[in-house]
Amino acid sequence: MELEKKINEGIKKAMLAREQDKLEALRAIKAAILLEKTKEGATGNIGEDVELKILQKLVKQRRESADIYKSANREDLAIIELFEASVIEAFLPQQLSIGEVTEKVRMIITQTGAMTIKDMGKVMGIASKELAGKADNKTISEIVKKLLTP
Repeated sequence: MELEKKINEGIKKAMLAREQDKLEALRAIKAAILLEKTKEGATGNIGEDVELKILQKLVKQRRESADIYKSANREDLAIIELFEASVIEAFLPQQLSIGEVTEKVRMIITQTGAMTIKDMGKVMGIASKELAGKADNKTISEIVKKLLTP
């Protein structure tokens, strides 16, 4: 619920400052949260973990779109997508560095007793929960593969 208040305040500030690009990104967050709150079977309230997942999904979408635009030689559109991703990321907790994620994954591998790549699912399940909002799953997955591959 705290996130919604921050988003609404951000929208007001962006409107007053006439920051159209920032306003688009903030409205996208608000729309995604509203969709989650009103989907079938929803109670009308969403937890902080769901909010984090929504934000991560939006950032991931923007980055993937930017990559597609870059490959199509549309730098103008890629810049817009990357800007929106940066606005959305401002609402996420501080991301861990690669070294910090690697250390956390090593601890999880030790805890679970994982030895081979076959144990990747077990490690990924725990790592995804522990590092939710602090690192994206793609990065976690690459590190787990690297550590479990001999």
